[in-house]
Amino acid sequence: MLFDHGVPLPSEYTDSRKADSLIENLKKLVAPDVSVLESDSSIKSFVEAAGINFPLFIGFGVDESLIAEYGAKYKKKAWFSTAKDFSEDMMVLYDFDKFPALVSVNPKYNEQSVFYGPFEGTFLEDFIRQSLLPLTVPTNRETVKLLKDDGRKVVLTILEDELDENAPQLIKVLRSAANANHDLVFGFVGVKQWEEFTETFDVKGSQLPKIIVWDTKDEYEVVEGSERLEEGDYGSQVSRFLEGYRSGKTIKKNVGRGSPSLLGLNAIYILIFLVAILVALMYFSGQGEEEQQPRRTHQD
Repeated sequence: MLFDHGVPLPSEYTDSRKADSLIENLKKLVAPDVSVLESDSSIKSFVEAAGINFPLFIGFGVDESLIAEYGAKYKKKAWFSTAKDFSEDMMVLYDFDKFPALVSVNPKYNEQSVFYGPFEGTFLEDFIRQSLLPLTVPTNRETVKLLKDDGRKVVLTILEDELDENAPQLIKVLRSAANANHDLVFGFVGVKQWEEFTETFDVKGSQLPKIIVWDTKDEYEVVEGSERLEEGDYGSQVSRFLEGYRSGKTIKKNVGRGSPSLLGLNAIYILIFLVAILVALMYFSGQGEEEQQPRRTHQD
């Protein structure tokens, strides 16, 4: 349990215990849900203090009340602020030409986007939720949790090696596809970077790159005739894959053993708990037999 000036915070800290991450996460927990910025200098100070590990949302001319709910809801995942007073220099720096405008900045992946509204209904939250992830997610042990929390299906491209000379060209194509398909998340992972994870999608013996749609749980889909990406015109191939997926030309498969959904920490905790119960039952069963043994001897 964490306390801020003697007052317990509404949620317990369950994130990384590494020194740098711990400090940054704790700074977020004690910060306001939405910071109010009143000058260019305060905007710069806010961005510098936020660091690079979390996305930032800056509402230029956006009323604080419009994003207060989301500032509280996504407090652990992003920084939120509203800028009441700012110069044209800020408009140029953050690439927006009118306001109110909500600017999303993901410094870790050097990405930035602008939302001009509408600020009613689900539009605003959809923009915030989608901006929590980069356009193309490098899938690893840290980001796979973000993918599962997001709730959208993942168009996952499996490469032999993320550092291969052709990888940047393919990732660029995936970024373009992500821009046009916001109902899906686009990710990539290299066999050399995370072999244990990629093996759960039956890549042994497969020609790579391989592209699938993963539900982030126990199933994934391959598109008939478009499962493998040939070197060359990646754009046309990814487009055909998405067309096939949208039209239902898919084959569903089960994720193999070792997936993060099957062997995550929660599953391990449950397994340990069940083993503990079994040991306890065996112990008390043995105690009962020992108590009955003297009685039988006495009766004999």
